[in-house]
Amino acid sequence: MSNRLEDDEMMRIAEQWITSRGVTIREIGELVMMLQRDYYPDITLEECEFSVRKVLSKREVQNAVLLGINIDRLAERGLLDEPLAEIVRKDEGLFGCDEILSLGIVNVYGSIGLTNFGYLDKTKPGVVGRLNKKNAENRIHTFLDDIICAIAAAASSRLAHDRPD
Repeated sequence: MSNRLEDDEMMRIAEQWITSRGVTIREIGELVMMLQRDYYPDITLEECEFSVRKVLSKREVQNAVLLGINIDRLAERGLLDEPLAEIVRKDEGLFGCDEILSLGIVNVYGSIGLTNFGYLDKTKPGVVGRLNKKNAENRIHTFLDDIICAIAAAASSRLAHDRPD
């Protein structure tokens, strides 16, 4: 059985892995704010970032973050077998495993986040769009872009549950 220190350490590691891939909590918070500002015009970026951190405090979210980023890293180093390596490198549309992993994050705060996840995954605003572009470092973000969408969608759902009116 884990204790609070181990939970805090896992959250720190998950956040560190996300930031090591060039994504900040603030950028995820900005996605949350974009999703919520029409419903809560007084919402602050600090509230959104707090909600992101609350989502990241969940062990199942931490596990999904670590697994997804690890698969992306393995693909970058050429350590996945074919044909999976090519599928992950290209982020093929019919692969779907990246979305399935991320839906586990979305569901932590109920099904309300599904539409937000779909919207972010389809429109790719902000940091999600940046992750989807090929970059000079040849980084692969097949799983990370969906994980970021899911964290933002879950954080948005969490806020909606906290402010039901």
